[in-house]
Amino acid sequence: MSNFSRRKAISLGAVGTAGVAATILTQGKQNQVQSEPLSQPEVNPDGRFADRVVLITGATSGIGEATARAFAAEGATVHFCGRREQLGQQVAQSITDAGGKATYQKADVRIEDEVRAFVDSCIQSYGKIDIAFNNAGIVNPKAVPLAEQSLEDWQNVMTTNATGYFLAMKYEIPHLLKNEPGGNYGTRGVIVNNASVSAHIGFPGISPYSSSKHAVVGMTKCAALEYGKQGIRINSISPGAVNTPMRRTAYENQGLPQGDPLPDPPNIVNRANTPEEMADIVMLLASSDISYILGTDIDVTTGMLTGLLTV
Repeated sequence: MSNFSRRKAISLGAVGTAGVAATILTQGKQNQVQSEPLSQPEVNPDGRFADRVVLITGATSGIGEATARAFAAEGATVHFCGRREQLGQQVAQSITDAGGKATYQKADVRIEDEVRAFVDSCIQSYGKIDIAFNNAGIVNPKAVPLAEQSLEDWQNVMTTNATGYFLAMKYEIPHLLKNEPGGNYGTRGVIVNNASVSAHIGFPGISPYSSSKHAVVGMTKCAALEYGKQGIRINSISPGAVNTPMRRTAYENQGLPQGDPLPDPPNIVNRANTPEEMADIVMLLASSDISYILGTDIDVTTGMLTGLLTV
């Protein structure tokens, strides 16, 4: 398969949404992935998302954190969740110290009551939701063939990555429908879901993760068709390798070389993307600049889905 080893391919697939994890499971135990908060861009209170309320799941590190910071830097009020309370508080404090607006709430997207409470608290605090970025997720702890996957690992990955997105949209959509339509296409609100290169390419050893990400793309398309005429734009993005704690942990789990940078991915630019680059595409999809894009999964793999990786 190209000039990349099978083990590298497994890890690259497993980090297709690198950084979305609030927790990564390792050998059946919860391994809390710690990382220093990213730096906060300069905050412009009158930026392009001023007066917008943004809801984000899984924003204690990686892509979610970068997206929370980017929206706050452009004037948005950000309400985000994650399971790692200390990191969540650090991220929120860092944003507010820089003059941005952000609140953190501990919530597990696998638990319906916690998802409902997370969404409801945003409404209670800020009166509305304009944009939602559903991002929380995990990867299965071991890369093994399907018949060797445990039911526990399968259910945990699917409940987090698929059911968690279902629950988030289930409780976000009714509030978005209450917004007054605006813009060229009468948009009431925007939802962006974080899928993965693994939603499009099969990688050996990570059937739970890949299946869950296929589900994210499917839910995105169905929900977009159901609510597009009512003014809700729903799309997804599919990252490839992104330089985040989740990617580093996936390499560690596979016994691949560590170091900085990690081994290069098979993409055109021959480097991992940054969390900030993923935040840029989320913000573009949330903006009125491309309000005609609906029900689409955006390839942000930098060429991984263009035939450069052959399984």
